[in-house]
Amino acid sequence: MTASDLFDGLLLVDKPSGPTSHDIVNKIRRTFRIEKVGHGGTLDPNATGLLIILLGKGTKLSDELMGGDKAYTGVMRLGRTTSSQDCDGEVLEEKPFDAITREQVEAALNALRGDIFQTPPMVSAIKVNGVPLYKLARKGQEVERKPRFVHIYKIGITEWAPPLVTFDVLCTKGTYVRTLAHDAGQALGCGASLDALRRTRSGAFRVEDATPFDALLAMTPDQLAAQVIPCHRALESLRR
Repeated sequence: MTASDLFDGLLLVDKPSGPTSHDIVNKIRRTFRIEKVGHGGTLDPNATGLLIILLGKGTKLSDELMGGDKAYTGVMRLGRTTSSQDCDGEVLEEKPFDAITREQVEAALNALRGDIFQTPPMVSAIKVNGVPLYKLARKGQEVERKPRFVHIYKIGITEWAPPLVTFDVLCTKGTYVRTLAHDAGQALGCGASLDALRRTRSGAFRVEDATPFDALLAMTPDQLAAQVIPCHRALESLRR
């Protein structure tokens, strides 16, 4: 039996800030010598939280996993607009935010509930004519992006410490939380960007059940195999 035969299913990883989702996949593949490794939905490098890793036959569940609803906790910074709509981008504008009240921010977020069309940011992995938007953005180019239809089930403030506002959101796949922060800032007139993002849920799976990435890398192959959710159990969870 090869190492790869031990691993068929899903692995719930609590991703740290820094590495890309692709970095996580490659590190697990190399460390445990698993031939087929993928993931069930990208997280930006600075984002943390639930990253579903697909192993072996589990890679066939990619479409079903990516289609699930997502939950996040975000931290929005009032008064600052950036090129990427988060803290990684170039600061485009800074405006006073002192007069903005919690009630005003809550109202701006509430206005984003339900069915909305969201224009993806230029700094994103969406491809136009086969080229990722972020590569065009690095060259200073901006192209027209087709708005995406998404649904925001819930969104609300959990902590108020201006200029930082922590909020929770439950949404459909393909939603850009940094764009929600940006659009709320535009509605408020002071601008806003996303300072931090943590994915807390993806479909039926929760970050509370995930293992920190560093802890996974320190495991033996047998220990890692014990963390794998078999494909049949994953399918049961997905189809409840």
